[in-house]
Amino acid sequence: AVNANSVPCISTLKAPTDLLLDETGKPIKYTAKTTLRATAYTHTGNKMSTGKYPKPGYVAVDPKEIPYGTKMYIVSADGKYVYGYAIAADTGGFIYGTRTDMDLFFNTEKECVKFGRRNIVVYFVD
Repeated sequence: AVNANSVPCISTLKAPTDLLLDETGKPIKYTAKTTLRATAYTHTGNKMSTGKYPKPGYVAVDPKEIPYGTKMYIVSADGKYVYGYAIAADTGGFIYGTRTDMDLFFNTEKECVKFGRRNIVVYFVD
């Protein structure tokens, strides 16, 4: 097992020291797991809906589905991205009906375009 903070990822948030990953890069302990469709977003100059300034690791969710403050570990389903430790801290403008998707924050528009829209695996770790 390795500590999640020792794995290169996009998130700049520090994971709890007890968040350990197995040899495949998945958390050893988690309360639930789901696959969602994700898009990327970047700086608008505004604070997020929770009052924090955005940074990699904060993600936008439908707070009725995933409450603010929920802690997660996120990887892309295709294995090309390890977003890493993340916290639900913003509301996305992408919620339609009962479909729950997520927006991942990236530092630049170029990174957002490169990420595009893809499936992610979300491990709930709190």
